Amino acid sequence: MQTRMDWRAVKFDWNRARAFLVTAEQGSLSAAAKALAVAQPTLGRQVAALERELGLKLFERRGRGLVLTPSGAALVDHVRAMGEAAGRLSLAAAGRADDIQGSVRVSASEVMATYRLPEIVAALGQQFPALSVSIVASNTASDLKGREADIAIRLFEPTQPDLIVKRVGELVAHFYATPSYLKSIGNPSRLADLQHARFIGAEANDGFIALMKAEGLHLSAPNFTLTSDSRIVQWEMVKRGLGITVMPDFVGDAEPRVQRLGVSVDRLRGPMWLVAHGELRGSRRIRTVFDFIAQALAS
Repeated sequence: MQTRMDWRAVKFDWNRARAFLVTAEQGSLSAAAKALAVAQPTLGRQVAALERELGLKLFERRGRGLVLTPSGAALVDHVRAMGEAAGRLSLAAAGRADDIQGSVRVSASEVMATYRLPEIVAALGQQFPALSVSIVASNTASDLKGREADIAIRLFEPTQPDLIVKRVGELVAHFYATPSYLKSIGNPSRLADLQHARFIGAEANDGFIALMKAEGLHLSAPNFTLTSDSRIVQWEMVKRGLGITVMPDFVGDAEPRVQRLGVSVDRLRGPMWLVAHGELRGSRRIRTVFDFIAQALAS
């Protein structure tokens, strides 16, 4: 027999509980306000209102941030469970939408979001004009469970059991630079010739350095005197003759100001995966966009 809940005992609203949870996770009101896209004073009032309703002090100030009081720490897991339940409710509702209209968020790397997805969503919009597509350009994997995106393009195979996963082809990349830069370093023809070249990379390049070492090319920090965590910024620097970078062929081969180096590296190719949360399986809107993107990438 199911026990009925005494709703009169619940004396706070979800918006205030959410404000408390996100502030606890972010560590400050300013960061939490940014995460929720609300004004910081509004968020502060919501947290203060929750403290009054519960009769508890939830945070104490520590420097420029906030830390949980013992009372707050005792409650945060309960509120986190509420947040996860709210997320499941949102996913379940979205999964039951049966109209091919409304909004869909698609997450992809900066390069894919800039140079590949626009033509795909343009074709998608011609066929399904009632759809609204938002492209999330990020070089970190979006949290599909947390609804940061409905669909994601990834270069690694997801292993979570609650995801819809489809392999949609292979991404092939090569080294690219301007002819003038290659001439300045002696027009390299072998991978080993690049040992003293300037590479345009991210601020942290340990993974790439390890990958190249496995191929026989020994690079180190002095090879990366120009860096940016934005792949678009990296590409702009390469186009101006400042060094070498790795780009997918569909980007590099289409740029007339650069040329592909005559050096192939097997590890610069790999499968692409299209991913969505399993709760969205029943949504015609999500399924339509998923299948459309999958077909476009596979071709």
